[in-house]
Amino acid sequence: MSGITLADWLRAQDDAALVALLRARPDLATPPPADMSVLATRIGTRASIARACEDLDTFTLAVLEGLVVQGADTEPVALATLAEVLGPDVKPKPLKQAVARLKSLALVWGDDDALSVPPVTREAFGTYPGGLGRATGQTYDLGGITEGEQRVLQKLAAGPPIGDTKDASRVVPLDKAETPVQRLLARGLLLRRDPGTVELPREIALQLRGDRPLGPIQVTEPKPKTSTLQQASIDATGGGEALELVRHVENLIASWSAEPPPVLRTGGLGVRELRKVAKDLDVDERRAALLIELVVGADLVANTEAAEPEWVPTTKADVWLAATAEVRWATLAHAWLELPRLPALVGRRDEKDKLFTPLADEIRRAQAPRDRRWVLETLAAFPKGTAIADPGDLAALLAWRAPRRGGRQRDELVRWTVEEGTAVGVLALGAITSAGRVLLDEGPGHAAKSLGDALPAPLDHVLVQADLTVIAPGRLEPELADEMALVADVESAGSATVYRIGETTVRRALDAGRTADELHELFKTRSRTPVPQSLTYLIDDAARRHGRLRGGAAGSFLRCDDPVLISEVLAHPEATRLELRRIAPTVLVSPLPLADVLDGLRSAGFAPAAEGPDGQVLDLRTGGRRTTPRQRSARKVTSPTVPADERLGELVRLVRAGDRAAATPRGERVAVPGHLGAGPSATLSLLQQAARARRRVLVGFVDSHGTAAQRVIEPHVVGGGVLEGYDHSYGEVLRFPLHRITSAALVDED
Repeated sequence: MSGITLADWLRAQDDAALVALLRARPDLATPPPADMSVLATRIGTRASIARACEDLDTFTLAVLEGLVVQGADTEPVALATLAEVLGPDVKPKPLKQAVARLKSLALVWGDDDALSVPPVTREAFGTYPGGLGRATGQTYDLGGITEGEQRVLQKLAAGPPIGDTKDASRVVPLDKAETPVQRLLARGLLLRRDPGTVELPREIALQLRGDRPLGPIQVTEPKPKTSTLQQASIDATGGGEALELVRHVENLIASWSAEPPPVLRTGGLGVRELRKVAKDLDVDERRAALLIELVVGADLVANTEAAEPEWVPTTKADVWLAATAEVRWATLAHAWLELPRLPALVGRRDEKDKLFTPLADEIRRAQAPRDRRWVLETLAAFPKGTAIADPGDLAALLAWRAPRRGGRQRDELVRWTVEEGTAVGVLALGAITSAGRVLLDEGPGHAAKSLGDALPAPLDHVLVQADLTVIAPGRLEPELADEMALVADVESAGSATVYRIGETTVRRALDAGRTADELHELFKTRSRTPVPQSLTYLIDDAARRHGRLRGGAAGSFLRCDDPVLISEVLAHPEATRLELRRIAPTVLVSPLPLADVLDGLRSAGFAPAAEGPDGQVLDLRTGGRRTTPRQRSARKVTSPTVPADERLGELVRLVRAGDRAAATPRGERVAVPGHLGAGPSATLSLLQQAARARRRVLVGFVDSHGTAAQRVIEPHVVGGGVLEGYDHSYGEVLRFPLHRITSAALVDED
């Protein structure tokens, strides 16, 4: 049975079908093919077919494999014949739909009675498509075989069709055969490939498999077990996780501002530093690794790349810290979505037993953003409020939809994405949040607004308890949150945050310039519960002792209205280390920086305060170290960009024009040597001759993208470095720079 060639089949398709093909397989359009023959050749390349197969579902892939098993790569196969090899589970309607899908991708072409596939398609299914061996063209009788021989045949029939055995080392007559394999070889029911390998003929395997030659085929996708939740509950839970994520990143930036961890010699972050982060943030190491990857992925932390490199917050971190909670979350969520790495690998070991550490190159995976979006978009396709409790169900669904995507870790990638998405606040309760859905479709800016709408309004009050704890029953207004972070330490966080007030935290607020009256006013106006007397006493007592010693820069100086206290300071052993000396009854000076002097005195039990030039309390707290933001890596690998339909339509038009040009009969021809930039005079003369005689010319040229093409035009103007002519095929005027023309030939006209 003869069939149409792929190039001829493509020529018979309408423009809409070709545009759809190039949209579905964008690699075919880069660079633009010169004509249909070039497009057909590109369709049949190994890499392009493998890429196209990645998007096929299990059933469609089985249909394509059935065509290969039937030999459609060498001779056309009828649809009815294909149905026989697929078995009775496959009904005509889904089969025709699958074939139509394959035709739309040009993985199959031809009429239903003569379907063909590109020759290299067989390589996409390995050495033995369908788990079947080579065909011999013989008919085999399996009568009289023993139970042991039957077991050998059944095992090979299930695939793969080859087996390793020492019984193949020599072929013996049937009467001398001692093992099942030797008897099967003697009967001709097994083929001897080499002294250690046997192969089962295809005809026997098909006979043993019965009416399902390719085994059971799952025609429809599995239905995951789902539940329906209120979208408001999903958004509220995700919002809580988002705020927790932001809080943890704030603390991580503060920690690394004060004590940047070193960069390993091989890159990345050490195990000891990972454990320290987990302990400081009170999280497990898995979440700590995710947070570390996020702050670097969002360019909030970078490698200083100095002689002794460290991981230091960038100046972008200050901008991030000044933003609202929802904007900070959107920055982190977008960084996670586009992160070309797998944080879940941290803590695991590779095949050489090497431990994966945070920020190491070994956990970089270029396809991670694509796979992450794949999982999230699958969840987003369900109706709002639909939750899949078991990630295994989601993994099974995606495995059916694209069995060739994701590699060996496909199911784990699904589980990791669900876990990380939940930790980031994009997912909650097994469903996608509204902000997560907007992040996928519209980007981080709109996602921040969506999260802001989902979060409850910030609170303007706290609840002060008698045990000197303060409860924030929800998210606080930014100004109040900053004041609470200054005057108290977080004891526990969650939907309600518990702060602890102590002498150290009150002194921290006083060091920052707050007065006792301001602290009293803060709790009086912001607390919905009565302020306990113990807190009032604590503030007054700390304020009474605070600032009796005043420091300035001399290096630095200390002054005090009480000469006795000055003498007490000088008598302390710490005074020698701080190099303090008296210059007046109430004044001491030191060559050391003021911050060092104050820290030393505080460690000795004194309570000094910094003083500015105006005599007011000065806040000496450092903002932490910063480094220059790094240019985001451009190493992200994605699928070829899909041009707009208008561009694809133009490309199809040019391919058809190139097709006609290739089929155009030509007469006198002049080629331009490659080393000549503007072309020889012979070419110019031929074009001018055609313009005078109003003869059509087949022009070969290289476009601005470096792609060679041909067009048939009628020259009108030749000169000034430009060829201008009329294309009768499309009724338009074309202009070609003469230096891009590679050949010209007069078209023979009957």
